[in-house]
Amino acid sequence: MTQNSAAQGKKALIIGAGTAGMASAITLSRIGIEIDIIDINPNWGALGAGLTITGPTLRALKQLGVYDEVTNQAYVGDGIQVCDPQGNPLRILPTPMLEGADTAGSGGIMRPTMHSIMHKHVEDAGVKMRLGLTAEAFEQDDKGVSVSFSDGTTGRYDFVLGSDGVLSKTRQLLFPDAPKAEYTGQSCWRLFLKRPESVERRTYFLGGPVKVGFTPVSKEHMYMFLLERCPQRWQEPEDNYKTLKQLLEGYDGILADIRESLTEKDNPHINFRPLECFDLPGPWYAGKVLLIGDSAHPTTPQLASGAGMGIEDALVLAEIFQKESNVEKAFAEFMERREKRCRLVVQSSMEIGRLEQQRAPVEQQTAVVEKALNILKEAI
Repeated sequence: MTQNSAAQGKKALIIGAGTAGMASAITLSRIGIEIDIIDINPNWGALGAGLTITGPTLRALKQLGVYDEVTNQAYVGDGIQVCDPQGNPLRILPTPMLEGADTAGSGGIMRPTMHSIMHKHVEDAGVKMRLGLTAEAFEQDDKGVSVSFSDGTTGRYDFVLGSDGVLSKTRQLLFPDAPKAEYTGQSCWRLFLKRPESVERRTYFLGGPVKVGFTPVSKEHMYMFLLERCPQRWQEPEDNYKTLKQLLEGYDGILADIRESLTEKDNPHINFRPLECFDLPGPWYAGKVLLIGDSAHPTTPQLASGAGMGIEDALVLAEIFQKESNVEKAFAEFMERREKRCRLVVQSSMEIGRLEQQRAPVEQQTAVVEKALNILKEAI
């Protein structure tokens, strides 16, 4: 149901229909803002094996109104099991939440499942969506933004949100001299698997040549991730299972079982991606165009908080526009509330990645995780 707000009756364009874009379409529609959303992909959907969800992200999903759907279709629990390369349990990292949060502290979900849940809410909100389309230029004045689209059409909006990811074209148009995404020195492997009964929660295997982990995404399934330190490269898909088998050499227990089971038929289910990141200076807006999600604060997956930060962006924007009709003032308040928290995620994730590559002691790696999660548990 649409709520009265200071910004009711405004019209906004969202560029990029990923997690942050869809969350913003949902929250802003609820306060009476008319939303158009575009995405460059004509075959729009969710790719990849799974998505790890922290407690703060689960809290954000509850505020968004989709927590029950997520818990019914995914995995939620508490704690992160830390094991050595032989599979021996070392300790359980806490995943703390504020008292009264009424959500689990950790979780995992298939990306297509999350996409489907959020897409339904976008449709229910009556949001106008166009696919296979990009914004080519912005012309701003005191009253709004005129947008030129790649199909030759134009649109007029009170404000624009760029949520088009780490390689954001919106960011390039707004800030042509902004830093570019750089390779971190690590690449990430992901593989969707059946979930053994022994995998009760999120699990890390630390102390070996690579970092390996499991994230349950349902009662029956999980995905495995492996972070490899290597020069930047693009992996030939037909070699995926062979390379992954080599990287798992020296690991015992369940990881040895997975290594032995890998065959050529697993290649289509193995995802390989170099990790890129950068720290974008503020402000993340120019006039009436604001960057959110990975367009503004792209992060590596070490803290599993990228999607959560995008959803939080959407919640905070709607809260601000509930009481503030001036777009520039709203964007300035957004920066005050979001920059420090989002930068914590980016910088902590990059620090964890550096420690992983240095093969730092397990205690040093987990200390960064614990410190960040304790800060992130605080309400947005």
